[in-house]
Amino acid sequence: MSSSSELGNLALPERIGRLPELACDLSWSWSCEAREVFRSLDYPLWKMTAHNPVQLLRMIAPEQVGRALNDPAFLAAYDAAIARMDGARTAPGSWWPSRFPELSGSQVAYFSAEFAIHQSLPIYAGGLGVLAGDHCKEASDLGIPLVGVGFMYPMGYFHQRVSAEGRQIEDYRRLNYDDVAVERALAPDGSPCRIQVPLGMNNLQVAVWRVRLGRVALILLDTDVPENATWDRELSSRLYVSEHEARLRQEIVLGVGGVRALRALGYQPAVWHLNEGHTSFVVLERIRELVEGGESFLAALDRVRSTTVFTTHTPVPAGHDAFPFYLLDNQLALFWQTAGARRNTFLALGSHDGDGNLFNMTVVAMRGSAAITAVSRRHQQVTRQMWASLWPDVPEDRRPISAYTNGVHVPTWIAPAMETLFERWLGADWRDRHDDPGLWERIPDIPDEELWAARQLLRQHMLDFVRERGRRGWTGENASPVQVLAAGALLDPASLTIGFARRFAEYKRPDLIFRDHERLARILNAPRRPVQIVLAGKAHPADEPGKRALQRVYTHAMDPRFGGRVAFVEDYDLHVAHLLVQGCDVWLNNPREPLEASGTSGMKASLNGVPHLSVADGWWWEGYTGSNGWVIETGQDGGEAAAAENLYRLIEERIAPAFYTRDEKGVPREWIRMAKEAIRTVAPRFSARRMVKQYAEEAYAPMAKRALMPAAVIPKSGA
Repeated sequence: MSSSSELGNLALPERIGRLPELACDLSWSWSCEAREVFRSLDYPLWKMTAHNPVQLLRMIAPEQVGRALNDPAFLAAYDAAIARMDGARTAPGSWWPSRFPELSGSQVAYFSAEFAIHQSLPIYAGGLGVLAGDHCKEASDLGIPLVGVGFMYPMGYFHQRVSAEGRQIEDYRRLNYDDVAVERALAPDGSPCRIQVPLGMNNLQVAVWRVRLGRVALILLDTDVPENATWDRELSSRLYVSEHEARLRQEIVLGVGGVRALRALGYQPAVWHLNEGHTSFVVLERIRELVEGGESFLAALDRVRSTTVFTTHTPVPAGHDAFPFYLLDNQLALFWQTAGARRNTFLALGSHDGDGNLFNMTVVAMRGSAAITAVSRRHQQVTRQMWASLWPDVPEDRRPISAYTNGVHVPTWIAPAMETLFERWLGADWRDRHDDPGLWERIPDIPDEELWAARQLLRQHMLDFVRERGRRGWTGENASPVQVLAAGALLDPASLTIGFARRFAEYKRPDLIFRDHERLARILNAPRRPVQIVLAGKAHPADEPGKRALQRVYTHAMDPRFGGRVAFVEDYDLHVAHLLVQGCDVWLNNPREPLEASGTSGMKASLNGVPHLSVADGWWWEGYTGSNGWVIETGQDGGEAAAAENLYRLIEERIAPAFYTRDEKGVPREWIRMAKEAIRTVAPRFSARRMVKQYAEEAYAPMAKRALMPAAVIPKSGA
């Protein structure tokens, strides 16, 4: 046995030889003990690598390791982190095996086009990926034997720069695999896993990678294989390609290839969870397997449906992928040959009224799933109306679409300063009980002074980051003075700070607050109650309206009328998201109703004592209580003018006065009451733990039990 562990040129003593293993299991990212291990090794390097422990261990100087080896506090943190990682992998005494002991070996496959786990692995674009990442993290915490399936994306999502004119510049950078916590997935015989996916008249070669997340594994597909043609090698290089046929090819690889990868790796899922319609070819491939094995199409469809969950996120018909039949024929020619001459029957799964000769991916998933879930109660209403043609004779309230409102992974999104408060006042075991509403009834016990001090610290930390990023633009990227101003150089650490950060899309109305420039200028520059706004977000490269909205916002950030009180933070990613939802004072969301299916950023903010300011859409439609934030009234016509007017009035008459009215100790008591209510009402109800338990109890467990039945006695799951 070797006495050291190797990573690059670094030889680690046996005492801390499992550091590389810890770095390569991304469950460290939601463990305060593990983060402290890497942070204390070399804090400047930890910051420079954007909190990437794999890269840190490849760059760290041997003398730093030597100092850590002689530090009892470091060794204690290391031992605790290793013990936690081992426990996360084996899940002893966790919820799923305790709740469903007979299903402890029943695997759940979770398919998604993106997963947001950590900024060092840029295989995500936005909220869908964050939701998928939080779902997987919570499944690991609960001991659910879940495996995620997605894409490797060697080019990832783009890095963002903004020109002096406010134009978004997309910068794609190829991933350095040596600096990322991924490894080749190995087949049962120990060889690197490789599968084939039929595309057109050829078989595409697909490599398979694995990412460790404690109890959960992510299986990631990669077409960048030497045997493939150049254009095929680039197929999985980027998220959400715009070209229609390339998007179809990606989704075939994800669905068909994902099923084949799981088979090749020895997985036998009892339950298949499809996150959005991009994944719907899973249904076709599983039916094809059963038909090829001798079952009839209808029997195969019923078996597949009985063990499939589908989550839809998109509240407008145009947002659902639909492909012409001729494109499917072009790309599925070989697939049809092994599907038992059922081409027309397969195509019928994806067609519905009004689509003509289009194959709708959401329709396939709905027809192929026994459990169809919307991501909020409001979204449930919208979805039942939008897909009424699938159930023409069923009353709206009985259409089989349930509401599993999204939640956020609390250990990931909670700020360290808030963790400290919760440990002191809720108990050391608060993380294990955080979905229990009774636990949060003790929030009023936290002294107002302590919560206010934590909130001020988090605002200061966030603004330090914003100003430092602006300074780096000046010194390293030759940014102009006005660009440094737009980046937040003049932000005030004591002023009421409103945050807005999300994908820049026209329906999200990122520039609504700028509708009346003179009114806003008065609000921002109020002599005794100044307000400032921090915005961040990326527009999809093909979304020209979103890009124009971003340009307008950036131009406002450079406007001298606003006195340097508006900042746009470039290159929005998970790291920036953490700082903003934790450090702002108010979280703003103002989409057009009812186009926000759920949204989760306001949940993350509320969890950290940042009240939500939003229209009554998505999760806020059911989350607002009257005392945990504010609702922006939009008027009967839902117009821009009414929404902007109500937004201004809320800031002027309620929000700013509550923030700036302080007692003799300098504490804004009314504001702190609102912050405590935000935590108390949002933390348990909108946690990923509540959400994943709901999936487990209402969908995963019943389906897993059904999968254990002999095929002949599986009950019909309905049409």
